[in-house]
Amino acid sequence: GDSSDNIPGVPKVGEKTATELMTTYGSIEEIYAHLDEIKKKSIRESLRENRALCDLSYTLAKIKTDCDLGIALEDTKIKDFYTKEAYEICKNLEFKAILKRFDKNFQSGADSENTITITPVEDAFALSSLVLKVSGLKKVATRVFLLPEDDFLWLLFDGKEEIFCLTKEGLEKGGVDVSFAVNEIRKAMEGKGRILTFGVKDLYHFFGRYSDQTDTSEAASSSFEDLLLEAYLLNPLKSDHTESELIRYYLDCEVPSPEEATGKKKIEEQIANKETFFSCESRLLTRYEALHDEMSRQLSEQSMSALYREIEMPLSYVLYRMEKEGIRASKEALLTYGKELEGRIVELEAAIYKAAGEEFNINSPKQLGVILFEKMGLPGGKKTKTGYSTSADVLEKLSGECPMVKDVLEYRTYTKLKSTYADGLADYIASDGRIHTTLNQTITATGRISSTEPNLQNIPMRMELGRKIRKVFTPKEGYVFADADYSQIELRILASLAKDEGLIEAYRMGDDIHRITASKVFGIPMEEVTDLQRRNAKAVNFGIVYGISSFGLSQDLSIGKKEAAQYIEQYFETYPGIKQYLENVKNKAKSCGYSETYFHRRRPIPELKNSNFMTRQFGERVAMNAPIQGTAADVIKIAMLKVYDRLLTEGLKARLILQIHDELLIETPREELDDVMKILIEEMKQAVTFPVELEVDAHWGNDWYEAK
Repeated sequence: GDSSDNIPGVPKVGEKTATELMTTYGSIEEIYAHLDEIKKKSIRESLRENRALCDLSYTLAKIKTDCDLGIALEDTKIKDFYTKEAYEICKNLEFKAILKRFDKNFQSGADSENTITITPVEDAFALSSLVLKVSGLKKVATRVFLLPEDDFLWLLFDGKEEIFCLTKEGLEKGGVDVSFAVNEIRKAMEGKGRILTFGVKDLYHFFGRYSDQTDTSEAASSSFEDLLLEAYLLNPLKSDHTESELIRYYLDCEVPSPEEATGKKKIEEQIANKETFFSCESRLLTRYEALHDEMSRQLSEQSMSALYREIEMPLSYVLYRMEKEGIRASKEALLTYGKELEGRIVELEAAIYKAAGEEFNINSPKQLGVILFEKMGLPGGKKTKTGYSTSADVLEKLSGECPMVKDVLEYRTYTKLKSTYADGLADYIASDGRIHTTLNQTITATGRISSTEPNLQNIPMRMELGRKIRKVFTPKEGYVFADADYSQIELRILASLAKDEGLIEAYRMGDDIHRITASKVFGIPMEEVTDLQRRNAKAVNFGIVYGISSFGLSQDLSIGKKEAAQYIEQYFETYPGIKQYLENVKNKAKSCGYSETYFHRRRPIPELKNSNFMTRQFGERVAMNAPIQGTAADVIKIAMLKVYDRLLTEGLKARLILQIHDELLIETPREELDDVMKILIEEMKQAVTFPVELEVDAHWGNDWYEAK
């Protein structure tokens, strides 16, 4: 039988019994012919009593091969799959491989039949011709590929029929000075209309190899349009935009990238297949203007033109200058720091082994789980297919009951510090003795800048030994570090955006917002607020910014869910404008599918329409937090622009070298320190005017540890 297909079968005859019977007798007729030979009485009698059910089941299960369908097999074949409708479906689902099979007629932006000429620039005459031509263009599309060993491939499209190609090798063979060539073309390009590119920071780095650009950020970026930045603003959930995908999405046109066409990931391998590479790149470059026009139109429709033009584009140049400056790091100091960590790691190992009563691999979750939950019998063990969970969340809950667990958490922190920083950072120190991290502008969904290779925004601050890694970073001779960060910027922004008079007034009353909040929430005089009450108020203050739930707060404060819910309720009663604001942004996000910052940066939230309840809850928290965190990201970007430009306009040697979320770090000559500290505080505080004034904590020191 098969209940899913409504085939009843014979009662008491399951798959195993039926298989044995068919193996023995070969058919239903033979089974019934030898019914008396079946030893088990219950099976024998059920078969006898249910012959009709058996025959019915056989009829239902048997495949009928002689019915008249009125249709031939040939008629069932799909004759025209590649239709306009199918193309639209495959495009929306991003079926890249299938899209290549469609006729070009289905693509509204089908390639022009005009042949694009690839012109190498390899002598002085060709260079002069190119400079003359570029000087007369209103728009130029350009892309540079930075290759190993300071090599490069630079492409420029004249907007009509010709792509100019420059390589270091070609220029040198033609007797043309590379620096002279790059600077001549750069000067001809800048100030002559628009320069369309994909990843403008790469272009800045390329120019920076051959010239020292000291323009202000606004002037440096005024001629450029960055298709990558435009794409990021329109869809910040995607961190790996490509030209071909953007052309497919915005222009409804299928243009494969060199990677798709060659199947090679490395650019030098793609270039090796010259015919394919240049064919793809020429088709991509010819789409830059149409792509920019469409994305620019959409940015304008979504009120993000000012965000793009006045913040993101100038910032790209500032980030380039910061990457180029880098920060000095000492290999000797890293070695010393590593030994200090190693000493503490050995101490922790000994303490853990002693508490466990045996030696084991502390880094093995499986072995650690057995020790904690089987040998030591600690509560809360959750066994999975691979063993007990020993995640940080699980261990944090046990650390109060068991000193060994606290040691394990500390051990994990220090081993990660050693591998990631003490050992890992040394590989990133360049020949100039400085680390040049990459500051990413198009990665995070909230608009925050991120740092990679290496990540210098993730320096630990909770533990003293972790903070000491900052001692490794020192300014050059005769210089010091000036460091400033915003105080409670997200909470201040929340109060300002919500226009809650109670919270705004609380900030105006004094410095200790958490004690003031505790006084208001618990209805007691300020001087009677206990440290515990202040701690609880602080947790609620910061938790509200992230849309914290009563469960989340109960976990943070180690209290019951009911008590945590009361804290949140009392908080909203004290600051009703906050609750109303959070409800408004959540409901707006549900309605339109995105949240928006003070500067109109959008953060799509598809989770709000997800069928899973937990995913929707996450989406609601994102909807409440994104406008606050995103606005904070915009504010620090504006501050960076103002600080950078003012350092230049006042003729100072000091340079902005790092941004760590709400913190800015400047390397400055000792004699400029007073001026730099003044600039930092003034420009960061005045970056944006809100009802709650922005506050800045500023310090200086002979290394990053002292400055922080």
